[in-house]
Amino acid sequence: MSVSSAGRDADALSLAKIASYEDPNKTSSQHSRESRWKRIVQKFSLNKDPAAKLPKSYVPLTERNLTEFFNPDYNDEHDAFHKTEAVEGALPIDANSPQKPPYGLYAEKLSGTAFTAPRHENQQTWLYRILPASAHSAFSPRESRTYNTNPESKPHEKFFQIPNQLRWDPFDMDESVDWVHSLHLVAGAGDPATKSGIGIFIFAAGRDMDPHSAFYSADGDFLIVPQHGVLDIQTELGKLLVRPNEICVIPRGVRYRVTLPEGPVRGYILELYQGHFTLPELGPIGSNGLANARDFQAPVAYFDEDNDGSNTYTLLSKFAGHLFEAKQDHTPFDVVAWHGLYYPYKYDLGRFNTIGSVSFDHPDPSIYTVLTAPSHGSAGTAVADFVIFPPRWLVAEDTFRPPWFHRNTMSEFMGLIGGQYDAKEGGGFQPAGASLHNVMSAHGPDAATHEKASNAELKPAKVGEGSMAFMFESHLMVGVTEWGLKKCAKVQEAYNEESWVPLKPRFRRPEKGGEVKNGTDGAATEGGIGDKKQVPHWTD
Repeated sequence: MSVSSAGRDADALSLAKIASYEDPNKTSSQHSRESRWKRIVQKFSLNKDPAAKLPKSYVPLTERNLTEFFNPDYNDEHDAFHKTEAVEGALPIDANSPQKPPYGLYAEKLSGTAFTAPRHENQQTWLYRILPASAHSAFSPRESRTYNTNPESKPHEKFFQIPNQLRWDPFDMDESVDWVHSLHLVAGAGDPATKSGIGIFIFAAGRDMDPHSAFYSADGDFLIVPQHGVLDIQTELGKLLVRPNEICVIPRGVRYRVTLPEGPVRGYILELYQGHFTLPELGPIGSNGLANARDFQAPVAYFDEDNDGSNTYTLLSKFAGHLFEAKQDHTPFDVVAWHGLYYPYKYDLGRFNTIGSVSFDHPDPSIYTVLTAPSHGSAGTAVADFVIFPPRWLVAEDTFRPPWFHRNTMSEFMGLIGGQYDAKEGGGFQPAGASLHNVMSAHGPDAATHEKASNAELKPAKVGEGSMAFMFESHLMVGVTEWGLKKCAKVQEAYNEESWVPLKPRFRRPEKGGEVKNGTDGAATEGGIGDKKQVPHWTD
């Protein structure tokens, strides 16, 4: 495997030079057997001429960001119409479904929304493939006793709805399983069968999926947050290489295969059972900021040719939380061209344009929202928000700068990709761990962080360097599975005792004459019109 991985020391970088590049989609019979990732399309080299140095950049891009920004292996921009072909001329010009599509391909429509959804929400994609996706055997249940990611669908399993604040130690790696069997449902709400709610997963895998297999979820969109290792994801619509500090979204129904080019992986998944993720509205912020549409990357068309019947492929489906399989005698990765609005994509969290207060007070964490899935109930209320806490400058004056103590009508599930979260410096919130503060469960900075922040010198300070925390937030009351509460054996039983029980009362009555009685000293009198003194309010 060969991957762009240039550093970003801008003081020593010269202008980009285009390197030679071999098209992975060339049509010779050898292309599917050659190296799958020949992605070096731009290289940055050290330049010894001081006059040619670029100015230092303070944009917090991740290490490979400079090389992949102009990478022709991806289409750029979120919620944009994309069209791509691996063979020139494979996309029809004058119709979506001509009588005879180019090169003998089949036209197939992939619908992510109802046909009649409003135009601004409508997500459809046309695929031009060697054989239709329907060309497989009937599905049959698989591992029905052991594979279940929908507790509400079995009488003896359920979500536990509890008000306790929860925190988990880092979840274990598991090198014995592939992607499909790495999925552990920790928490969730709703039911994929009714297309309502969310599921929150931990994944930990150490094996590639079988080369003759593909997987898809009919239940919802996967928002994948790697914490350790690299995911090489081949989808029907093309390839995505996803690393820690990047996220990717695989929409409902898109078939894909995951391999692990750098060994074991671990991370988090938010599965959205209803609707799709979109960029949040910016309101008074204006036209740019937070996650900019231009920084999202969708794959370009890539296909395999294996349709002579010599190999048998297994198609795995997660359907209502259960696993099913079907067989077919051709590769599922045979889409030669596609166009539309429904596709997988990835995003580098280092490109997030962080916005904060430059006067006083800590803003609501919604200011750090990357993606949102609006509910159908009320404007501004989300089924799911994906929020990050990236490296950022704090400059607010006379302000307690960490996130404040809080009770929320929303549920907050947090994870840590790396580093130390600035609101939890006591050591209990670790990379690959998690926490859940459910609806109206009180939470906030731990005692050590509160003490430090209350006495810190309020000069401009950068926090979170080398760190990336995130939050899955939902207006739903999130339940926890038996695996999340017991089987994983990672719940920190002393979370409250370590975090908030050590907080001490700080209240001190003012010295003489400083207390306002508010009419509670027994001398209250009926107030009259124009009376300026503070009196009780009487209600009949």
